[in-house]
Amino acid sequence: MKYMLLMQFSAQGTDFPPITEWAEEEVQAHIAFMAATNEKLVADGEFVDGQGLAFPDTAKIVRASGGGSPLVTEGPFPETKEFLAGYWIVDCENEQRAIEIAAHASAAPGPGGKPLNMAIEVRQVMAAPPTEL
Repeated sequence: MKYMLLMQFSAQGTDFPPITEWAEEEVQAHIAFMAATNEKLVADGEFVDGQGLAFPDTAKIVRASGGGSPLVTEGPFPETKEFLAGYWIVDCENEQRAIEIAAHASAAPGPGGKPLNMAIEVRQVMAAPPTEL
């Protein structure tokens, strides 16, 4: 079964500064942890894809415009301190394994090597549209 693991950052409920304020060696330790996590998932045959995402101030909203050029805006985005920081798509045996992977990734080191314990949403990827509504 495939699951999407959505790494969400929230300034609320965290006790660490934004990554832009971390020491260089703390950023490198965090990146090394994530790379090692991906390498283990690849070795176990569970990795489908995973990426970090740019900050939300670079995001765009795109809408069809009735056959013309798409309408592209830089929002509106809700006033929030939360955003999607990255994702993984894993193909694993069951939801429990997806939760284990998410818990491991959540413990990525931050400032001072302390686990970040960031929230990671686990959502099953549907193989087909639902047959019952």
